[in-house]
Amino acid sequence: MLLMLAGTASVQAQTTGPGDRYAPPAFAQRSAVIAPQAMAATSHPLATQAALHILRQQGNAVDAAIAANAALGFLEPTSNGVGGDLFAIVWWAEDEKLYGLNASGRAPGHVTLDDVLSEVGDGDVIPWSSPYAITVPGAVDGWFTLHNRFGKTPMPEILAPAIQYARDGAPVPHFIADQWALAERSAIADQPGFAEVFLPNGRAPRRGEVFRNQQLARTLSTIARKGPDAFYRGDVARGIDSFCRRVGCHLRFEDLAAHRSEWVEPVGVEFNGFTLWEIPPNGQGIAALQMLQLLKPFDLAAMGHNSGQYLHHLIEAKKIAFEDRGRYYADPEFASVPVEELVSASYADERRKLLNPNKASLEFAPGDPRAGAGGTVYLAIGDADGNMVSLIQSNYLGFGSGFVPDELGFSFQNRGSGFSLERDHPNVFAPGKRPFHTIIPAFVTQDGAPYLAFGVMGGDVQPQGQVQVFLNHVIFGMDVQEAGDAARFRHSNSTEPGGRRIVMRDGGCVSLESGVAKEARDELAAKGHVLCQEGWIHYGGYQAVRWDAKNRVFWGASESRVDGQAAGF
Repeated sequence: MLLMLAGTASVQAQTTGPGDRYAPPAFAQRSAVIAPQAMAATSHPLATQAALHILRQQGNAVDAAIAANAALGFLEPTSNGVGGDLFAIVWWAEDEKLYGLNASGRAPGHVTLDDVLSEVGDGDVIPWSSPYAITVPGAVDGWFTLHNRFGKTPMPEILAPAIQYARDGAPVPHFIADQWALAERSAIADQPGFAEVFLPNGRAPRRGEVFRNQQLARTLSTIARKGPDAFYRGDVARGIDSFCRRVGCHLRFEDLAAHRSEWVEPVGVEFNGFTLWEIPPNGQGIAALQMLQLLKPFDLAAMGHNSGQYLHHLIEAKKIAFEDRGRYYADPEFASVPVEELVSASYADERRKLLNPNKASLEFAPGDPRAGAGGTVYLAIGDADGNMVSLIQSNYLGFGSGFVPDELGFSFQNRGSGFSLERDHPNVFAPGKRPFHTIIPAFVTQDGAPYLAFGVMGGDVQPQGQVQVFLNHVIFGMDVQEAGDAARFRHSNSTEPGGRRIVMRDGGCVSLESGVAKEARDELAAKGHVLCQEGWIHYGGYQAVRWDAKNRVFWGASESRVDGQAAGF
């Protein structure tokens, strides 16, 4: 009885809501998860359980990340799968070092810019449903590249949970079911092979209904037995080639056979005693670093969390960084991308002069960084040896292109929509080139030690969402759950339908979650910000794993905007 009373008193002391239950801060939907040995946070509870299964079998964080990602390809096909690309940041404890992996695919080698223009016209981007939007899927090679360097558990054991889920089926949760229903009502339903696999009984599965994908189970089984060669140089590659020749998409066996992932050096910016690390372009991660550099001199804490003045500064910093994003970010094998200059303090000092603390900007030109010297799933894993993985994977827009190759059970991504069609643009379409990418894993270190693996899914929201979460934690002291659940803004360029990379016109508009106070909204409007008039908008999906070195425990978080779960042991 005494123990029960002591426990009750402890809980009541923390209560901020009704006296009969624990209530975290108003913007947090649940408490953070804390565990001593390992932690996994993904956008689907069953994927989290797949990761924990591998960790309990003495697998490491990389093994668990691959298992979770493979499971998500079946469980959440509305966002990712083996037809998409992958990026990862790994903290490897033995080396006390961060490693970055770019596992994004390239455009078909025989297709030219003139080929694309002759069919899609002189628009700004390749339409998401166009066969020209399909690029080589990089995820499978990403798994094996990670595994060859860091893996411990045999790949058949790692992929076994995903194969079992796909073969035996799993119920579809709320958010994923709603996204699936949108695809059912869109043009994607008529893409070659899509309805057969993803619209069983002629419609999307509803909440709680069990979905199965026997074709994907067979594909994953083949990959587990025969390795990446099966996908890129074997039966799967030949099946993709045959399908594309039949339906008019442009991937060929040779494109798959030539694909390789690339190890890259993460890029970091120090802020308030922490360093935020990102993967360099062809992704957009350094936009978050540019935002932090711009914000460094301002007393953000004194402005107050999500006050009008605070949000104004973040929005303006986003606008400035994204103009450079639209001008410079591209495949570094095809264009000279001034990464060091773009994230430098000296360049930020120059660009910061454009930030008017009292007025919303309508338009910026990209800077000259050389003048002064420049539909997604995210998961985080930590293991008992101190290894941590930050991994993100995507089809791009929802199911991607909707082209589903015969008997393989997955949809091709439409990352080619990320190319520019302007001939003199660094990101212009070219054969064998990687397109601009929106998906960005993030990692935070403190004094050179691992601290936080996190990410925010959702196209263009990702850099601005990452910065908001990061500042919530390191400036305002929110724990990893509160930092992700706190109300967010999303700035959109007025001419960027579908989240595509078009430079800002007329100031764009700002979307604000309901948790942002009316006073802040009024202040933003008074400064000239246009508040978007849309209905529901995606503010991103967040997962995080933090290593608490003092107490030697992991903290995990998965926000309420998606179906995810953080769990550990």
